[in-house]
Amino acid sequence: MITIIHRNFLFGISLLMLGFAPNISAQKKVNEKRNLIQYVDPMIGTARMGHTYPGATVPFGSVQLSPETDTIAYSLNGKYNGEVYKYCAGYQYEDKTIVGFSHTHFSGTGHSDLGDFLIMPTTGKLQLNPGVASKPLSGYRSAFSHATEKAEPAYYSVFLEDHKIKAELTATTRVGMHQYTFPKSDEAHIILDLTSGIYNYDKKNVWTFVRVENDTLITGYRQTNGWARTRTVYFAMSFSKPIKSYGQAAQEKSVYRGFWGRFDQTKNFPEMAGQNLKLFFDFDTNEGEKIKIKMALSPVSSAGALENMKKETPDWDFEKVKKQSQEIWNKELNKIQVETIQKEDLVNFYTAMYHAFLGPTEYMDLDRNYKGLDMNVHKAENFTNYTSYSLWDTYRALHPFFNIVQPKRNADMVSSMLAHSDQSVHKMLPIWSHYANENWCMIGYHSVSVVADAIVKGNISFDAEKALQACVNTAKVPYYDGLEYYMKQGYVPEDKNGASVSKTLEYAYDDWAIAQAAKKLGKTDVYNEFIKRSENYKNVYDAKIGFMRPKLADGTFKKEFDPLDTHGQGFIEGNSWNYSLYVPHNPLEMIKMMGGNDQFKVRLDSLFNMHLPDKYFENTEDITRDGIIGNYVHGNEPSHHVVYLYNWTDSPWKAQDKIRMILKKMYRNGADGLGGNDDFGQMSVWYIFSSLGFYPVAPGSDEYALGSPLVKKGTFNLENGKSFEVETVNQSDKNVFVSKVLLNGKPLDRPFLKHEDVMNGGKITFYMSNKPNKSKY
Repeated sequence: MITIIHRNFLFGISLLMLGFAPNISAQKKVNEKRNLIQYVDPMIGTARMGHTYPGATVPFGSVQLSPETDTIAYSLNGKYNGEVYKYCAGYQYEDKTIVGFSHTHFSGTGHSDLGDFLIMPTTGKLQLNPGVASKPLSGYRSAFSHATEKAEPAYYSVFLEDHKIKAELTATTRVGMHQYTFPKSDEAHIILDLTSGIYNYDKKNVWTFVRVENDTLITGYRQTNGWARTRTVYFAMSFSKPIKSYGQAAQEKSVYRGFWGRFDQTKNFPEMAGQNLKLFFDFDTNEGEKIKIKMALSPVSSAGALENMKKETPDWDFEKVKKQSQEIWNKELNKIQVETIQKEDLVNFYTAMYHAFLGPTEYMDLDRNYKGLDMNVHKAENFTNYTSYSLWDTYRALHPFFNIVQPKRNADMVSSMLAHSDQSVHKMLPIWSHYANENWCMIGYHSVSVVADAIVKGNISFDAEKALQACVNTAKVPYYDGLEYYMKQGYVPEDKNGASVSKTLEYAYDDWAIAQAAKKLGKTDVYNEFIKRSENYKNVYDAKIGFMRPKLADGTFKKEFDPLDTHGQGFIEGNSWNYSLYVPHNPLEMIKMMGGNDQFKVRLDSLFNMHLPDKYFENTEDITRDGIIGNYVHGNEPSHHVVYLYNWTDSPWKAQDKIRMILKKMYRNGADGLGGNDDFGQMSVWYIFSSLGFYPVAPGSDEYALGSPLVKKGTFNLENGKSFEVETVNQSDKNVFVSKVLLNGKPLDRPFLKHEDVMNGGKITFYMSNKPNKSKY
């Protein structure tokens, strides 16, 4: 098997000898389940750049029931409105009003969609527009206070001050459950706003349709043209109390209305359709009366949604649903049990675990039917179908993390990707896909990394040879994002396709990942082809200046060049200082290319110590001062492996204090506790891995680079019944250096850990010190 090559002198003891070491914890072991949801704070990341949501969901759930705090439009005067970027998850902690509660959200992304089926309870005069934040009473929105707000896994509550209503939310996989405690009123309303959404603009709603089936059941669907350009979500909505009356806001008149004009469709008419439906349902309420709502979703039909509702929430016991869903969360969180010095580190750790398990999300009904990329209905016969793949982010650490703690789910995610490829007219694996759509966001074809990592690590419940062929097909689509030039010239020319250096580097890594899968499966011809392609990173390296640099179609480097700048320099979401270190699959060759061991260490030191002036990121949404240390941009993913590159020099110890510094600086308790977009768990999983002392620098390798663990102790409770323990001796905030490491009681004289070491069960012990061990670690 081809793995990352590292310096021979780092081996002080043979791997063969380690193989005979007693595996003291490999036996099957059941650890007592702990109450870990108490350490999860869903509010972390809801302020500034984190882009997380605080609402109710279950692990990998199809429903994410959460509050929206404003109605910022995607465009202003016909142009992109930069303010909307804050609302990728629908919620911003600094806001003072809540517009309502919708059922679908992305966690931590830097672009958005969704926000389906917004529900808002109100009292008093009926209002069908949300109004504006500066004048809450101008619409159905309400002021609120964080003092009355509570967020836990699978539970959210808040007091809506202007309507005197306590709102409580919980969820199952496919059903959002609401509980609203009303004051006494003969003007109580439930608003269902089908025009509302995240990243909204005119004409985003293609069509909405609603049927009032009886006095407690509503069904329908909504189709939108957004990030996913053809997305249809079906629903079934049930009330715990019969509706007194209902209706809709008058719609704009169209040129053609057919003969529907013979009806007054604004009041008590049981069939409603249009591009912009805003509905209301009226009730009389007593003081303290609770009205409950169940909103079930389906990718296939309203009938499917109704069946999901009947099976997942057969009764109206809100507390039972909350308890069962929180028990699911606790089971998932107990897959890793840690002890830390400070409680705030426990909160950071288990909140990171929580964020890591928010996606990808299940995308099928309980009968296993789902809508595919071809817009036809398919059945997931032997796997759970998932959607929402933020692969440019999550291939780096989230999916490798799943190969340890969620191997069954991750293998099913690969199966979902293969189904995507089968249904794709391009015969490609997903790039960034959600809700039966490919939205083509970001660069690379990093699904091949996810597939390869699963194959190399033996986590295979899918057709591995078919998966390899899908990887090869994806890497050879000439019209995809500069691949035509990459395949012909060995790089993407900047004058033919923008962000050319980033693309060349990421394609080269992806090609290496394909080669590793091919090697594992004995496909020598595929291995030879793609291992050669994996060296294409060399074609954009300018040895004269020591940086990766955009090259033109004629083979010359672009003349005007600033390695600190992102814009117009051949990079995306990063500058050359950071991206020049993106050769995760061959760090030794990169180090040699950049002048050797001593020069490379100086370069890495400089990255963390230098100052990046504001002008270099002031026009970049994804990068702010919050996520920067020196010129190291932790708040964005291309640099996440960089600190671990010291392991390929003669000074691995140089990584250790920096890792601990990043853990403390970039991750904190509180709403503003994340230094960048969480990006569907990638930021959080960096924290998890690094807290436990190792990290997957190059997914597709069976090795992890060691670092400096933050925990006192951590235990992986693996799906195979075994446990792997991380132990630290002399752990403290000052003892950030590793003096020695034992694996199953034997010295480990290499700063790397094998995947099989973890999955076979056992124990790794880090001896911590306030002084570096410069001879080894």
